[in-house]
Amino acid sequence: MNIPASEFARRRRQLMRIMGTDSIAIMPAAMPSPRNRDVEYPFRQDSDFLYLTGFSEPEAVMVLVPGRRNCQYILFCRERDPVMETWHGRRAGLEGAMELYGADDAFPIGDIDDILPGLLEDRERVYYTMGRDLEFDNHLMGWVNQIRSHARSGSHPPHEFITLEYLVHEMRLFKSRAEIKMMREAARVAMQAHRRAMEKCRPGKYEYEIEAEYLYEFRRHNMEPAYPSIVGGGENACILHYTENTEPLNDGDLLLIDAGAESQGYASDITRTFPVNGRYSPAQKAIYELVLKAQKAAISKVRPGNHWNDPHIAAVRTLTRGMVELGLLKGRPADLVKKEEYRKFYMHRTGHWLGLDVHDVGDYKIDDQWRLLEPGMVLTVEPGLYIPAGSRGVSRKWWDIGVRIEDDVLVTQTGCEVLTADLVKEVDEIEALMAGQDASLVRAVKKKAARKKVTRAGKKKAVKKKQVRKRA
Repeated sequence: MNIPASEFARRRRQLMRIMGTDSIAIMPAAMPSPRNRDVEYPFRQDSDFLYLTGFSEPEAVMVLVPGRRNCQYILFCRERDPVMETWHGRRAGLEGAMELYGADDAFPIGDIDDILPGLLEDRERVYYTMGRDLEFDNHLMGWVNQIRSHARSGSHPPHEFITLEYLVHEMRLFKSRAEIKMMREAARVAMQAHRRAMEKCRPGKYEYEIEAEYLYEFRRHNMEPAYPSIVGGGENACILHYTENTEPLNDGDLLLIDAGAESQGYASDITRTFPVNGRYSPAQKAIYELVLKAQKAAISKVRPGNHWNDPHIAAVRTLTRGMVELGLLKGRPADLVKKEEYRKFYMHRTGHWLGLDVHDVGDYKIDDQWRLLEPGMVLTVEPGLYIPAGSRGVSRKWWDIGVRIEDDVLVTQTGCEVLTADLVKEVDEIEALMAGQDASLVRAVKKKAARKKVTRAGKKKAVKKKQVRKRA
């Protein structure tokens, strides 16, 4: 648990301040999910539960009771059990829940029916998210009805139920330093995996072989895939959520890979599109550089005070103008944007929030208006173009070209930081890496040339000013 216990405690205190006294928050952990007979999927804790507790075991319930002198944070969990731990692994137990995870008190999960009704009694408001765990919903209603049945004895059941996830999701939208550190680490490992894929890719290999390179890189850093990897060659690159990853990689095709690592629950999300044989064809290069131009335009709009939708607008305008220039669309770009004609080849939005969930929580609109970007938010920027074979009115040279470029971007006080900036995405850098050359040297040479260009432009400007003064 690389995020310190003090941070989880701070989150719980913040939530309880928002809740106010006379309230109670209840949140169950995720349940194990069966994969097939007698086998379960690897357990992954509910993101909200993980955010508030850091506790990664199933069969647990978090209870927050603000306003009490002590025991404001109670954790119901499994007890230590030598027999079960021999079969299924170690448990924190009640002592671990308090010593390692900061609970003020901990009780066996089997005692929850006896204890929780007493905690609910005389509380005005219950913060709980209905509909996510129907079995637990029924338990909660049973406890409330149990209190109601003793109303003549002076018991007072809660009379107001408020969705807990709304408060938690707004908190999760703003990342702390510790969270950003986790996301940097997830990005670092994912970037290494993408580089490895570019280096290993050859015509004749299969999509699943390249996926295996990602899995190797993730696991050797004790990470998991943040989501099922998309490894789509050729026509498969035009399927947005292609995950079969079973087809051969053909000479002359592009390979689109959307894959990210998860570090301590925090996700990275990166997409790169590169040629299977290491060299972009002229048509592939034209589409790729248009998408890259759109991504750069979108990233330039990620800064405090801009609306969430501003990067998307910038990407759409750039892509539409470019498609007109390439002959993929016909008409005035402004009219095509208004009619959403670009959606023939670009049908998704330009990004999403990123955090404990790869499509992370948080409202995109407030009072029906796009929300403003603020420091601490993390989002992806991922424009693309997808031109499947048989697209009407489109030259064959564009068929089966699917390109997406995606990076993870942190909103800072003065603008933004691309957390995945160290991963190559310029055409010459990708081709150099795939040819076994040092792509960083290519980048350094380009930066040096750009600096010289700026210096020359500055000198010319100074000479012109001097000439103007002489004339004056």
